[in-house]
This record gives sequence, structure tokens and C-alpha cells, in this order.
Amino acid sequence: MEKYIELLKTLISTQSFSKEEENAAAVMRAFLEKEGIPFKTKENNTWAFNKYYSEEKPTILLNSHIDTVRPAKGYTKDPFSPIEEGDVLYGLGSNDAGGPLVALLATFIHFYRREDLPYNLVYAATAEEEISGRRGMEIVMPEISPIDFAIIGEPTKMELAIAEKGLLVLDCYAHGKSGHAAREEGENALYKAMDDIEKLRNFEFDKVSEVLGKVKLSVTQIEAGTQHNVVPDICHFVVDVRTNEHYTNKQAAEIINQLIDSKVKPRSVRLNSSGISAHHPFAKLVKEKGINTYGSPTTSDQAIIPFLSVKMGPGDSARSHTADEYIHKSEIIAGIERYIELLEELKL
Repeated sequence: MEKYIELLKTLISTQSFSKEEENAAAVMRAFLEKEGIPFKTKENNTWAFNKYYSEEKPTILLNSHIDTVRPAKGYTKDPFSPIEEGDVLYGLGSNDAGGPLVALLATFIHFYRREDLPYNLVYAATAEEEISGRRGMEIVMPEISPIDFAIIGEPTKMELAIAEKGLLVLDCYAHGKSGHAAREEGENALYKAMDDIEKLRNFEFDKVSEVLGKVKLSVTQIEAGTQHNVVPDICHFVVDVRTNEHYTNKQAAEIINQLIDSKVKPRSVRLNSSGISAHHPFAKLVKEKGINTYGSPTTSDQAIIPFLSVKMGPGDSARSHTADEYIHKSEIIAGIERYIELLEELKL
């Protein structure tokens, strides 16, 4: 297992912000070359198929991302130095998602040369996940399809996120008419926006998910006005919407557009809710093992893939994007063992 910990340490020391992942991609490719595993590439993405791939078998994708966010303020340690303190490994991207990335790689290599696998495996180390970019998994999917099932490596404490909420960001614009603030002139766009925000604050979508709960609306930004004595003629506010499986992002945007007077502009409708049924073979296997399942409020590359998927990996989401990010080495080792155990017993 030690070589995978060493790989993670190398990745920590390799700056890999979203859209700047070329050096981390080179690290992953060098590791695969050393292991004697052929791989394919596209921009900063790398993927490989198991040795005895057969089109007659179902295919499982093992995927995680090589990019990181920028270091949070408050770091007391060098974010690019893999610092070990006993079982703890510190460093930017150690938890999100370096641990899951190397654990899935170890799992893939474990099965790589198995002739008797009842399914195919494809391992993909992809880019731009942290920004939901279009040059990561989105450009890899046509190269690896068809996929029957995917395990997305994110820090979940090796619990199973059976579903995850979608993400919809809305730019809303309330329009009024400018005038002098000292006189009874104009129509205050800020007040109109406040009325719409109050509607959103009190609104609830009808359909509640058993796993993901309610659709969540949060107004997170607002801006209006040019100076103190001018009635603002436009007010812009932003709504963060986390959808459940009962609504596509397009449907949610249309419902909100009908609800308020402000003009609603979705930034994108592509990051929809995703997941699997509780009756899926993987979900049932996990339940038999006594592993906790839950609905995740955060988004990952699951949101852009059209096939059945789950989110599962070593580490803890609560540590992601925090100062002095870390993961326990024992979590990674236990994660590898758990992945292997589940895939050994899985029957699709």
C-alpha cells in the first residue's frame, strides 16, 4: 500500500488548480507507465481499461479528480508540502480528492490483470471537477462509453452517497426606474428585489425526496445602486438552488421564473441531481455490509454523467476546502480494502 501513499505525497507537492492540472496528470501517467498499464489521454485527463476488457461485459467506471481548489486562508502549514504526523497526512488535495483518487487507482490495479472479472473496469483521473468545468469528465465520457455503473471517488468516510443534489445558480434581475432619492421619483429596483426575495424565502417545492429531502433555495448575493442619492433602476441577486431527483434544473428554473417578477437567467442547467435506486445491486450489497447510505447535498462529477453512479471514498467531506487539509493514511488503506471487497462480491 505504501506506493499509493507516496503517490499521494507527490500529488500534494504538485500544484494542480482547476485548468492547471497538466503536472498532476503527468504524475498519474508516470505511475501508470511504471505499473505497465497502457492508458489514453485527452488534455489533462487520463484513463485506462482493464487488461481483459470485453464488449460483452458490463463496464464499471472508477473516477476521481486531480484538480484542487486554491488554498484557503488560515493555512499554518505549507499546502504543497506533504507533512506526515503519525497517521495524519497534511496537504492541499490530500482529502479532496487525493485519497479517493489513489484508493480507486489501487483498486483498479488490483483487478487489472484478472481474466475472470464478470465486468470491465475503467479508471479515469480527470480534471476541472472543482469548477464543474467542461474540459474534464465531460470530454472523457464519449471516449469510455458505454458505462453501466460508476463509483465517483469523493471523501465520504467510505459511506455511500446513494444520491446527490443537483446545483442550479440563477442570476435574477429586478428592474425599476432611476430618480432622485430626495424626491418621490423613480421605481426602486432594490425594493422590488426584496419582494421577490421574500417570496423565495417562503417558497417550498412540493416534491420531497426520501433520500435528498427538500429542494433548497438560498439567496446568496445582491447588488444595486450607483450612489447614495440615486434610486436604483436595477438590482441583481443570485439564488443558489440544490435540486432533488424530482425536478430537473430546467424545471426548477421555470418554476422560480413563474414565482417572481424579476427576470431569471440560469447560468447552467447541466448539473442535475443523480444517484441510484435503493434496489440497485451495489446499494443492496452495501446495505448487507452495514455501511451507512445517505443523500449528499454537495455536487461532484456525478452531476454531469448520464449513467447510474454513486459517490464513495476515504476521507471526510468536512475537511474539504479547509485550511490545513488532511487525511489519515489508515483511511486510504481501509478504503482500498473496502473497494476491493465490494467489487469482489458485486454482481451487476
